[in-house]
Amino acid sequence: MKSVICQNAALRVAERPALEPARGQVLLEVLRCGICGSDLHMRQHCDHLRELTRRVGYERIAGSADELVLGHEFCGQILDYGPQTRRKLKAGSVVCAVPMIRNGEHVDLMGLSAHAPGAYAEQVLVQEAYMEPVPNGLAPDRAALTEPMAVALHAVNRSEARQRDVAIVIGCGPVGLAVICMLKARGVKAIVASDFSPGRRELARRCGADVVVNPRESSPYRDWRQYGFIGTAPALLDLALDTREKLGTLPLPWWHSWRLAEKLGLLPKRPIIFECVGVPGILQTILDGAPLMSRVVVVGVCMQADTIEPVMGINKEIELRFVLGYTPLEYRDALHLLAEGKVKGDHLVTGTVGLSGVAGAFAALGDAEKHAKILIDPKQQGEQFA
Repeated sequence: MKSVICQNAALRVAERPALEPARGQVLLEVLRCGICGSDLHMRQHCDHLRELTRRVGYERIAGSADELVLGHEFCGQILDYGPQTRRKLKAGSVVCAVPMIRNGEHVDLMGLSAHAPGAYAEQVLVQEAYMEPVPNGLAPDRAALTEPMAVALHAVNRSEARQRDVAIVIGCGPVGLAVICMLKARGVKAIVASDFSPGRRELARRCGADVVVNPRESSPYRDWRQYGFIGTAPALLDLALDTREKLGTLPLPWWHSWRLAEKLGLLPKRPIIFECVGVPGILQTILDGAPLMSRVVVVGVCMQADTIEPVMGINKEIELRFVLGYTPLEYRDALHLLAEGKVKGDHLVTGTVGLSGVAGAFAALGDAEKHAKILIDPKQQGEQFA
């Protein structure tokens, strides 16, 4: 079975032993697999990631010397079932699966553990309990977006964004674009997107951003007055006193009115900011530029140490929420949102390659003007993009 091996930061196509599904597992023929930013990180920083995950008690991340098969954004066709499986779906059914698999006492992250080969290959093993049938005849190159869309859905869910909110997305790579798609599907009234790349800004427009900003020319927070946000500490103090005085003129006790306004989300108005870049310095620029009381959802994965000035966050009472992954329910919901056309992910896919073209695809993804999401089709021949 042909697979793409990542070892010591090098990528190569190699023959590996045929896979045999164990108890509770299913063997799939891979139809499509997306190249994720996490895969790019793993190629260069897996030893660092392994040390970080060990600090939270997880010991199964691959090291640079391991022969690792990447790939956790995939869909495939059922080939065979292992023992003690329910076999509800027929062979040939097209499915997606949460990329986690049980190996004895361990649960491994597929494509991140040497014990759980991912889908940069002709075939892959999945856990039957995590498998979802692809509905409505959704094409494989769209079904393969389920995993990154589930990440975005989880981020949006954790943000508690409502339709009347203003969302600001910093960074319009695949993660930021997926977040925009999910915000649009939720009906958020105003979506502001910021990216240095003209190509990425255009993709953000296509995905549903209402305002697109080049941060070299303008701040993504420039319209805070228009949206009724609080930009300075004196303005916050004035708002508190002014609100108290106005509520004091009402026939009801002012504190009841204040509590009602807070419950309705009217005090104060604030944006929800999604950090989707994941490089050192971004959090501090957000703390410096964001309106007071902002909620910041950190989706971008920064693999290096970073420094912030906490007192700026304190002075502005900015809320930071870090997010990771998704639940099985969010994975299923993302798949169905794609299949029902409620989430439009077509604009994310900018190319398709075969297994022999993966190394070239990794290099191509460094050009933000040309590519966002590249898919792997194991049956495609050659190294050229389709």
